[in-house]
Amino acid sequence: MPVVIPRRRVAAALAGVVVAVVPASVALTTAAGSPAAALPVPAAAPAAVAATPLTVSQAIAAQTGQGATVRGYVVGQPTATNTVVKSGFPNDYALAVADSATESSTSRMLYVQIPSALRASWGLRTNPSLMGRQVDVTGALAAYFSHPGMTGTTAFAFSSGATTPPPTTTPPTTSTGTPGPYDSTYYASAVGKTGSALRTSLHAIIRTQTVLTYDQVWTALKDTDQDPNNTNNVIEIYSGRSIAKSDNGGGVDQWNREHVWAKSHGDFGTVDGPGTDVHHLRPEDVTVNSDRGNLDFDEGGSTVAQCTGCLRDADSFQPRTSVKGDVARMIFYMAVRYEGEDGWPNLEPNESVNNGTAPYIGKLSVLKQWNLQDPPDAFEKRRNQVIYDAWQHNRNPFIDHPEWVTSIWGS
Repeated sequence: MPVVIPRRRVAAALAGVVVAVVPASVALTTAAGSPAAALPVPAAAPAAVAATPLTVSQAIAAQTGQGATVRGYVVGQPTATNTVVKSGFPNDYALAVADSATESSTSRMLYVQIPSALRASWGLRTNPSLMGRQVDVTGALAAYFSHPGMTGTTAFAFSSGATTPPPTTTPPTTSTGTPGPYDSTYYASAVGKTGSALRTSLHAIIRTQTVLTYDQVWTALKDTDQDPNNTNNVIEIYSGRSIAKSDNGGGVDQWNREHVWAKSHGDFGTVDGPGTDVHHLRPEDVTVNSDRGNLDFDEGGSTVAQCTGCLRDADSFQPRTSVKGDVARMIFYMAVRYEGEDGWPNLEPNESVNNGTAPYIGKLSVLKQWNLQDPPDAFEKRRNQVIYDAWQHNRNPFIDHPEWVTSIWGS
């Protein structure tokens, strides 16, 4: 008896590029019983046709969040929007792929986030020999490090027949693509340096600033931390709550001035200097500010009331995920800005979470991880610009170049 396939099912199958294998002895007929001889059904088609992987350039142009497989050469590890390192990989969190194994422009690279389960096999710090290999990666085409990328990655595989191309030259340490807007001016004396030389140069740059009074900090924070969706409000750093600018003070549910580098760590208080530097002063709910107290930063603990995503224990505080990088970069700014000059203590992050009144704050390894996991976002970048333009006239270099954290403190 002949097999009957309704017209709509045949049309749907053809439109979806799904082709079935049909034995030559089986006749196709329409629902009316007449032969469907005109239907173009190959006699030996595969059961399914695998989608051809996108090129990197196609993936860059298709950042809509849809799932896809992309084929490209591993060309380095992204550490910032315009920076891909080619050696000395800080971790296994991400890699960059391109249509050419020798690509040096970040504008032609796709940044691929590597989930924790796949880092041991596909992370560049653990597997530096991946450099130059052609791979197929599957995930969602969505921005990573505010750059065309792939997140929610589910699979990696070496491309069929892929080989490692022979190196032509020793790869450079970094690929900067489009330079930062202040690289040729504000940071001119620091660009190109690494390690202690970079730190020394950055300190000399950012220590030139307008010093605010503690009263001026109230007004500054109403500008620097303004809610982008409501200009009458500010955003609290830990809780993320939007609250009226005018509702500031010391009362319950008001916001006050939180020292992210706890002012007791170095005992600098609130007098002009590190105690009034708005690069690390942020609005925060009075109760949450009190819960954080002068705790160091680390992961784990119990839930903090009125602060979704925050945890604390006896010796440490963990902020919500979306500001972990912000916190880290504020700490690193303070360490480079305050080097024991101007009558102020020499501030420095360390591995301790019991620093008391010593001029240290931890936990360094966690702060470095947070810097990498939570790249600067639009709010943080705007804040840095407002401080530079209207208030202190200096910048937090680790917002402009988060990769400088690794250069100075290592991976």
